[in-house]
Amino acid sequence: MVETVRYTYRLRPGSTAEAALLAEWGRCRWLWNEAVHQQKIGAKPTFCKLSKLLTEARGRNTWLREGSQVVQQQTLRTYASALQASFKIKGRGRPTIKKLKNTLPSLEYTLRGFKIRARRLRLAGGIEIPVVWSRELASDPTSVRVYQDSLGHWYASFVVCREVCAAPASSGAIGIDWGVKTTATTTNARFDLPHLGHRKRCAAELARAQRKMARRRRPKGHAQSNGYRRAKRAAAKLYKKAARQNIHDSRQWAKSIVDNHQVIAVEDFKPRFLAKSTMARKVADAAIGAAKRELAERGMRTGRRVVLVPPAYTTMTCSECAVRAKQRIGLNVRVFECMACGFTAGRDLNAARTILATVERDRAGGDDVRHVITSLRGVGSNAV
Repeated sequence: MVETVRYTYRLRPGSTAEAALLAEWGRCRWLWNEAVHQQKIGAKPTFCKLSKLLTEARGRNTWLREGSQVVQQQTLRTYASALQASFKIKGRGRPTIKKLKNTLPSLEYTLRGFKIRARRLRLAGGIEIPVVWSRELASDPTSVRVYQDSLGHWYASFVVCREVCAAPASSGAIGIDWGVKTTATTTNARFDLPHLGHRKRCAAELARAQRKMARRRRPKGHAQSNGYRRAKRAAAKLYKKAARQNIHDSRQWAKSIVDNHQVIAVEDFKPRFLAKSTMARKVADAAIGAAKRELAERGMRTGRRVVLVPPAYTTMTCSECAVRAKQRIGLNVRVFECMACGFTAGRDLNAARTILATVERDRAGGDDVRHVITSLRGVGSNAV
C-alpha cells in the first residue's frame, strides 16, 4: 500500500535567490488579490476563467511575464479550490486579500516548474537553492511548496509517495480524555501524556524579548529599527521552539499509542472556547490540538480504528455502571464518586474509561477514520 506524504527540508538561499523568491511571491500575491476582486464584483472566478485572465494580464504587463507561469497558475488553482471549499463547508470563510505585512511567502511548483540536480533545487525562472538534505526522498517528488516562516527561514515541502509502514499487530483498546493538568489521561496510566509546559519554561525569556520590543518600537508610520527587529525575531524564535517541542512530544506519544492499540477512543474535545477563559495560557501550553491531530493522522495511516467520542456527559457518567450523575461536577472536584454503585476514581480516568466503554458498546455511530477527517477539517497538517 502506498501513501502520499510531505517531506520538508530547510533551504539556504543566497541574497539573489531570496530576492527572486520574494519577487515571485509579489507577483503571485497580486494575482490572488485580483482573483478576490473579481469575486467581490460579482464574477464567478473558476479556474478556467482565472486562467484566461492570467493570459490577458501577462500579455499586458511585462513585469508579470518575468515570473514563472507555472507558479502563477498554481496560485489561481489554489484560490479556486479554496473558494469552492468555502461554498461546500459550512462556516468556512471565503478567500480574502493577502496583505504584504500579514502574509508569509508561499509558492507552489508542479513538475514543470522545478528540478533537483546536483542535490540542489532548481525552480522555474533560473532560481537555484541549496537544500539541507536531512533524509533521502522516498521517491521522485511530484510537486514542491517553497515557503518562508516567521523567522525568515525558507523551507521546501516535497510531495512524495512511500510504502505504508504497517503497525505492529495489536488487539488492545484504549480511551483518551483531554485535560489541562495532565494533557491526556488514558485508561492505561503507562500511556498518559503529562503536561510538559514548554511555553511556561521560556516565559521569562519571552517577557524580556517583548519588553525590548516595547521599548524600541517606533510610532506608527516610521520604519522600525534594527534593534526592534532583533527583539521581534528573538520572541518569534522562542514561540517556534516551544511549538516544535510540543509537536515532537505529540508525535512520540501518538506513536506509542498507535503501536500498542487497535482501537483508540478519543474525546472529540475542541479547546477553542477555552482560549477566552482564565485557562487560556495553560491550554495553549498543553497543545491539545497538536496531540489530537498527530494521533488521528498516525492512526489513519497505520489502519487503526480511531473513534472520536462526543465529550458530553463523559465526566458525569460512571464507567462501571453507566449511571449519570444528576448534577454537574465542578472543575474543583478531581475525584469522581458514583452514588449508585460506589465506584471511585480520578475524574479524568473515569472519563477515559467512559469514552472507551461508549465505543465498546457501539453507541458512538459513524466511528471511523472518515469521522476523524471531518472533525479535523480546516487544520493544516504535514505527514512525515
